Amino acid sequence: MPKKKNPDTILPVPLSRERVLLAALRLADAEGLEALSMRNLAQELGVKAMSLYNHIKNKDDLIDGIVDIVVGEIEVPDFKLDWKTAMRRRAISAHEVLLRHPWATMPIVSRINVGPAMLRYVDATLGCLHEAGFSLEMADHIWNAMDSHIYGFTLQELNFPVEAENYSEAAKEGLPLIPAEQYPYMNYLTHEVIERRYDGLHDFEFGLDLILNGLEALL
Repeated sequence: MPKKKNPDTILPVPLSRERVLLAALRLADAEGLEALSMRNLAQELGVKAMSLYNHIKNKDDLIDGIVDIVVGEIEVPDFKLDWKTAMRRRAISAHEVLLRHPWATMPIVSRINVGPAMLRYVDATLGCLHEAGFSLEMADHIWNAMDSHIYGFTLQELNFPVEAENYSEAAKEGLPLIPAEQYPYMNYLTHEVIERRYDGLHDFEFGLDLILNGLEALL
C-alpha cells in the first residue's frame, strides 16, 4: 500500500523567476552587485546553479530584472498633483529608494533599462511634465537634468569618505591644507564647520528646489 502523506510535511517552494529575482535582490542589497553570481545565488536558494537558467537567461538578464524591481519602488508622478509637487515627490522617493539599494544607481545609469517598471516610470514622468505645459522635447531634457542631480547626489552620498558625525573633526584635520592667506573663503567656511556653526553637509532638496524653481520660470 502507498504511504500516506504527512499533512505536516513542508513542501519545497518551487523555483520561479520572481523567487530568483527577489533572492538576487537580497544578495545584492546585503553584499553588493559584485557578490551576485550564479553560484552564490544558487546557494542562497538551495538549488543547483543550472536550474536558475530555466528562469533567467544570463547575469545581464538577472541584473536587468532586479534593477526593474528597484525602479518599481520609486513613486511615479501623480497627474492629480501640480507638476512641481509630483516631480519633487518623485525625486525624493528615487533618492530614498537608491539609498536603500546602494548597488542600484550604477546599473541604472550605465545600462539600457527597458523593464516594465522603468518604462512606466519614464512615461509617467514625461506625461506629468507634458500635461503641465512643457513640450515633450523639453520634458525629456527636464527629467534627464533632474535625474542627473538624483544619481550624482546619491553616488556622492553613498561614497563620501567621511561620516556626517565626523565631519567637524575631519575639517579640523584638513585645516592646515587651506591656509587663510591663500584660501580665505574655504578657510573661513572650514572654521564654521569646526565650530559647528555650519554642518557643511550637502542638501539634496536644496539642489532639487533650485532645478524646480528654475523650470517654473521657464514654464
